[in-house]
Amino acid sequence: MLQPKIVSVQPLPGYKLDIRYENGEKRLFEVSPYIRGDWYGKLKEFSYFRTVHILPSGGGIEWAEGQDIAPHELYEMGVEV
Repeated sequence: MLQPKIVSVQPLPGYKLDIRYENGEKRLFEVSPYIRGDWYGKLKEFSYFRTVHILPSGGGIEWAEGQDIAPHELYEMGVEV
């Protein structure tokens, strides 16, 4: 399934992301299950977690050092609000 492009991402307390899509949908995505190991463990530091940004294509998100979550997971596993 092709998901709509991401137009904004906002990091929230509790390791959640507020993601807004071009079609007007808003989804909350829980990142905490991903935060383990050396690579994703860096997200535990909230100041680093807040570096999340949208890829130029709008097709996904990533953090300052390149950690990312598959766009289809963000959309399909995000809770619509």
